[in-house]
Amino acid sequence: MRDFYVALARTVWEQLCSRWIKTQEVYATEDPKMVYFLSMEFFMGRTLKNTMLNVDTAEALDEAMYQLGLDIEELEEMECDAGLGNGGLGRLAACFLDSMATIGLAAYGYGIRYENGAFHQMIKDGWQVEEPDEWLLYGNPWEKERPEFTRIVQFYGRVMRNHLDQCKWVDTETICALPYEVPIPGYRNQTCNTLRLWSAKGRKYFDTKIIHNNDYINAILGRNEAENISRVLYPIESAFEGKELQLKQEYFLVSATLQDILYQFKSSYPTYELFELPNKVVIHINDTHPALAIPELLRILVDIECMDWIDAWDICSRVFTHTNHVSQVECLKYWPLDMLQRVLPRHVEIIRNIDYHFKSVINRRWPSDENRFQRMSIFQEINEPVVSMDHLCIIGSHFVNGVSIFQTNHLVNTLFKDFADLWPSKFTNKTNGISPRRWLLVCNPGLTDLIRTTIQSDDWVKNLIMLNRLKEKLNDANFRNRLILIKQDNKNRFVAYMQQHRNIQLNPSSIFDVHVKRVLEYKRPLLPCLYAITMYNRLKANPEMKMCPRTIIIGGKAAPGYHMAKMIIKLINSVARMIDFDPITTGKLKLIFLRNYRVSLAERIIPATDLSEQIPCVGTEASGTGNMKFMLNGALTIGTMDGSNIEIFQEVGHSNAFVFGRTIEEVNYLRKTGYNPMRYVSSNPELRLCLDQIRDGYYCPNEPDLFKDLYNKLVTEDKFMVCADYGDYMRAQAEVESAYKDEVKWSKMVLMNIAAAGKFSSDRTVREYARDIWRVNPVIVKESIKCNSENNNNPRFCSNN
Repeated sequence: MRDFYVALARTVWEQLCSRWIKTQEVYATEDPKMVYFLSMEFFMGRTLKNTMLNVDTAEALDEAMYQLGLDIEELEEMECDAGLGNGGLGRLAACFLDSMATIGLAAYGYGIRYENGAFHQMIKDGWQVEEPDEWLLYGNPWEKERPEFTRIVQFYGRVMRNHLDQCKWVDTETICALPYEVPIPGYRNQTCNTLRLWSAKGRKYFDTKIIHNNDYINAILGRNEAENISRVLYPIESAFEGKELQLKQEYFLVSATLQDILYQFKSSYPTYELFELPNKVVIHINDTHPALAIPELLRILVDIECMDWIDAWDICSRVFTHTNHVSQVECLKYWPLDMLQRVLPRHVEIIRNIDYHFKSVINRRWPSDENRFQRMSIFQEINEPVVSMDHLCIIGSHFVNGVSIFQTNHLVNTLFKDFADLWPSKFTNKTNGISPRRWLLVCNPGLTDLIRTTIQSDDWVKNLIMLNRLKEKLNDANFRNRLILIKQDNKNRFVAYMQQHRNIQLNPSSIFDVHVKRVLEYKRPLLPCLYAITMYNRLKANPEMKMCPRTIIIGGKAAPGYHMAKMIIKLINSVARMIDFDPITTGKLKLIFLRNYRVSLAERIIPATDLSEQIPCVGTEASGTGNMKFMLNGALTIGTMDGSNIEIFQEVGHSNAFVFGRTIEEVNYLRKTGYNPMRYVSSNPELRLCLDQIRDGYYCPNEPDLFKDLYNKLVTEDKFMVCADYGDYMRAQAEVESAYKDEVKWSKMVLMNIAAAGKFSSDRTVREYARDIWRVNPVIVKESIKCNSENNNNPRFCSNN
């Protein structure tokens, strides 16, 4: 079956090839300003189905496979999710690539080709166990190796100066960055952009000094160590070696990418000076991982191109733009100075120079404020000397955008207030969005067909705001019934999938209450777990209690070194096991942990969801895009006033969602005056019972002390106010049950959510980036031509060979 999948994928690849090459030819002819999007993650998921949709071959290929006696859905299951991301950051980047191609922006994505992805999550005895994500085990039919564009990346070494004070980085360790290209087709147009991914390879010729010393084995080991850079996404930071490896990953990405960008620029504009770079190129730093692109470009311009510092900085500050995803002080990105000095000695000198010149800017603006520069400096002291990547990005970029109105206001008024005071026009908001192609057309064809026949146009796919026309059907009982039937069909499909692939039986008539995302304490997966415990206790106390059947689904991966997140997963599985084996819950209550949550699994669970749990502690979530995917697919949101939830509630109206929890003002007041979680535990008997059971080993009788650390953290610290919000969360859940029992009310709420989802298309977000930040315009690519092998050596052209 896998061979048939590969044959089908290569067939679609062949169809992409001509438009891929034609796109690059048009870019060369039209000479647009290029967008280069740098991101450590591109959480792509599977490619086949999305590509067939975008190039409009899905129906034809489905029929062709049928004629061959093949089931195209079985072939689609042969494809592994691309292991290039782990969460919302990478999923956003993937949606942006889709939208840039659909809109027609001349753009490249740049990332790392992780050999083993993040990890494959298994659950053994309730615990998360990490196994390699061998997504490349059978190769990747969607990529093209491009060895002719291999770049050399340096580490370590020392800085040597000549008599003119010119610097040279010498005695370095070097590795090769081998590029692989993946085509990114737009929806029903001729544009096909490129995602270029770097793979680390050891040098073909070993250090002659090592060979002469007969240390061949160490040479081999050194090569393998070098290639570890692209082995796995996000090495464990708790270990020194893991932290240094992540630093090397980030520099590996930006060094290879900037060499590539400058090569393309010089090849495309051989008569241009580098002063023209900002007119032809914009380099976007997605989050702070690629922040070292700023000193790296300066190093190239000053050390290699022999440019004056002032001119080099002028170019730099006009080329870079930056999206900041931070919402908490704890999430600010720092590198230990001694580590940075050892791995990238020249870059530390360059960053010091940036900081020195920046100090003069501060002193001119605030000559009597001595503390301001200390707060704004790139170099900080946090238990040890560190280098702030956030400050580096802000200083080195000409635009910095937040990802929701709430978070952007937090950046401007709190986290980076000093910078906003200095450069108020530098900061802007661009609320995140999702691709309606993957997150509606691909994953929910039933709802797609209903929308298409109702709006009587396909224009809404690229202009999602047209969904508001569905509000005209609010009082159309037949239309609402069709919505409910589509939801039920999606639930039935998910039930069948879980039975076949996980041997788990679910009740398709129950409320599917879903919390799926990375397992982080601030996202509060403990709340739905506590809800399950509470409802179980109520059933134990009153077996005849009337309730809507409820299936609570929690899923996500915990970082390998994140002990408390792993403990939460263990607790969820322990509670689930207790509930599952008690006959009193049969047909009424079920809790499951959905292991190895990923894009392809999200495409199954999201259309089947009734209730979307978006419940972070207020002030901790920058934006979130999972909430948008659920909303677009007709799930109702139970959530806090945080991140993009706020904008969702504004669009749909609070009466069409279930809002709970403290406001940001209340949270800040509690923290300021001294938050005491035991006050809430003592005053709520149900919460107290839940926590006592956790403490006393009720859900893990063989290890009664297992969850005591978790209990103690909740009742003494409770940083993310689970105890404070528990009571209001239970109140909101009661409202959910009441609304669900009223089918007319529920169906109207579902319709209003779908109709109000138009704002949250990544097409809208990317158009705003293009207009306000990148200052670029779409480029129209007309009808494709056949592949032209003469173009293979052009730096912007792909090959079909």
